[in-house]
Amino acid sequence: MQSFYILYFFITGIIFGSFYNVVGIRVPNKQLFESQRSYCPHCNHTLKWYELIPVFSFIFQRGKCRSCHKPISILYPAIELFTGILFMYSYIHFGFSKELVVSLLFMSLLAIIVVTDLRYMLIPDKILLFFLPLLVIARIWVPLTPWWSSIVGAVIGVVLLALIIIVSRGGMGGGDMKLFGLLGIVLGHKYVLLAFFLSTLYGTVLSILLIAFGLIERKKPVPFGPFIVLGTITTYFFGDTLINWYLNLFY
Repeated sequence: MQSFYILYFFITGIIFGSFYNVVGIRVPNKQLFESQRSYCPHCNHTLKWYELIPVFSFIFQRGKCRSCHKPISILYPAIELFTGILFMYSYIHFGFSKELVVSLLFMSLLAIIVVTDLRYMLIPDKILLFFLPLLVIARIWVPLTPWWSSIVGAVIGVVLLALIIIVSRGGMGGGDMKLFGLLGIVLGHKYVLLAFFLSTLYGTVLSILLIAFGLIERKKPVPFGPFIVLGTITTYFFGDTLINWYLNLFY
């Protein structure tokens, strides 16, 4: 049965990931409910059901639209797989516990943020405001220890990013600040700092590598959202392990 549930959460994740692609692409353009059906962004061809099978349609169509034959963005299957893996690992890590509900909500937010930031370099307020009450309720239902950790974590997340924005004169965006406030609610006061450190570390190292290999230009802006997501996921699932490793290594 364990294998069945692992597969179940993976499949559920890639299905939700397909929907999160739509949300992440349409919400910034205020188009979420303008069209009932998905369509090709190049030729506006309304996609049939067999063109909407997560991951597999992309593979079967060789990454091209069946109508106009123009390339389909690799972002679509990547987010589907990404969400599937996150949902699957959430179950592996937490099992059928209350925290699993928190994790699935949290991973859903992070998946959408990756889409919006990679596509538009934007973290929409609408997305954050939608998940805010859900994650607050989830943390009340499954509180951290101590109970005030979520409140302090949210304050630290907002204040820390606000200070960085002021000092760097806009080096980071207001969306990043609001996102870290929301992350603080879920992670708590200790781990929101670790998430910020890891996000910065990932961002620095990966940006240097991308520049070194000529994949991005030196002065070209790089979306920070995906690095925040990567640092947050690492902290959420492996924060205790990282802190214990650090303490054992240096103390």
